[in-house]
Amino acid sequence: MSTEILRAFHDSAELKQHYLDRVRRHREADNLVQGTGWENGRGCAVGCVLEAYDHSRYPSELGIPRVLAHLEDRLFERLPRAEAMTWPERFLGAIRPGADLAPVWPRFACWLLEVELAKWRTPASDHVCALLRRSAVGDEPTEAEWIAARHAMYGAAVVAAAVAAAAVAAADAYAAVAAAAAAAADDAVAAAAVVAARTASYRRQSERLLELLAEAW
Repeated sequence: MSTEILRAFHDSAELKQHYLDRVRRHREADNLVQGTGWENGRGCAVGCVLEAYDHSRYPSELGIPRVLAHLEDRLFERLPRAEAMTWPERFLGAIRPGADLAPVWPRFACWLLEVELAKWRTPASDHVCALLRRSAVGDEPTEAEWIAARHAMYGAAVVAAAVAAAAVAAADAYAAVAAAAAAAADDAVAAAAVVAARTASYRRQSERLLELLAEAW
């Protein structure tokens, strides 16, 4: 049975411009803020795009998968403020009207596990990436395959924290590992290094996501 493909901005350049203009106005009015969903005319990336804090509206209003709305939101909250302020416009701007964005999430998650979290790479994480690659080309693994892969990943203690975070939002995975390292170090210098490494990771993640969005057709 065929499934209708969700098309970015419902294949409308005018709709894309509408949301770009809206979030730009909020940024220029200093209404774009970290730490707030949407309150009193001010809010985060998702809040200022929708003028409401409801990730579930991205598919119906913007033609963008909900998981990417969550990823946009998480990166906005974790980038340095100056970079975060331009992030919603960069995110929307990278997307081609009419593009099928469904492959973006599995490709991003696979990159995260294989490259960004390469230090914790295991045969179990490689298997997850194999499933993600299938998903990215429309060969969706069965629920049983995902469950088995998840159990295998949780069996690897070193990557369990990273995988648990990635399952909810990929942008948090490095943070989970970095935070654990900082707590174990209990050293101000080491903690500062961890913060710097975490920020660098979020920058890499944001740039990789933009690349994948721009590549989508």
